[in-house]
Amino acid sequence: MSQRVSGKVIPLPRREGTGAEGEPPSRRERAATRVLAVTSGKGGVGKTNIVANLGFTLSRLGKKVMILDADLGLGNLDVLLGIAPRWNISHVIRGERMLADILAEGPGRMQILPAASGIQELTRLNAEQKLQLFSDLDRLIDGVDLLLIDTAAGISSNVMDFSVMAQEIVVVVSPEPTAITDAYALMKVLSLKYAEKSCKLLVNLAASPREAREVFRQLELVTARFLDIRVEYWGHILRDDRLARGVKHQRLVSELYPDSRAGRCFADLARRLIASPPAHRPKGDTHLFWHHLVRSHHP
Repeated sequence: MSQRVSGKVIPLPRREGTGAEGEPPSRRERAATRVLAVTSGKGGVGKTNIVANLGFTLSRLGKKVMILDADLGLGNLDVLLGIAPRWNISHVIRGERMLADILAEGPGRMQILPAASGIQELTRLNAEQKLQLFSDLDRLIDGVDLLLIDTAAGISSNVMDFSVMAQEIVVVVSPEPTAITDAYALMKVLSLKYAEKSCKLLVNLAASPREAREVFRQLELVTARFLDIRVEYWGHILRDDRLARGVKHQRLVSELYPDSRAGRCFADLARRLIASPPAHRPKGDTHLFWHHLVRSHHP
């Protein structure tokens, strides 16, 4: 099982020309879906809004986008988008539906995999459930250009596992001191327990580009001193009252007000993402996460 997991399920490119154990390139390598996990140490920093607006903007730029709401027990992406899917992740975990059955269409024809809300057991998936979910997800994303994973906030096992299975990890932080402290705590766990070597930092709710850069500078200084992880400045989203106005109407600021401060930031971010090459393996200890799951499933 460990060979199958490391050789097939991880939807990330390996060395050109070979798969696991010297095998030919896999289906996932040829499809080259780019997988980004968007996470945060603290709730309330606007992570879900960022995922939704970024996904919508990428769709408008011609990309096929799928979003997984990985805040499994307290998901609210569907509410933010104003959609009411009949099925969600809880039905998949219970074996009542396949992952493909719960796909819903969001604005800009984004494909949404909705989470449940108020189901506590979904916040503590076991190793077998995670392996099955990630295997099903791997098969589902054929033909998708970008998979955005909207994790829960914090440092729970679900957050860490969904983060490290992605090609690239985007840590969202706001200028608040508590958000900065919690972002560092998240990166500390990623570095020390999961051997992650890099992550991207996105500063949300910034008053100005200068304030966003200062937040990055603070985190870069402390991570460079105490952690073996490189933090890349990925950009900022400026504070904008129109974003909150859109939330009240269950509409995205990028859809309603594309020329607003926040709307222009999302457009810049989406264009930079498309123009930049995806991260390549090795990414820390490539098999650390999967070995952990397999050991947990087979003591």
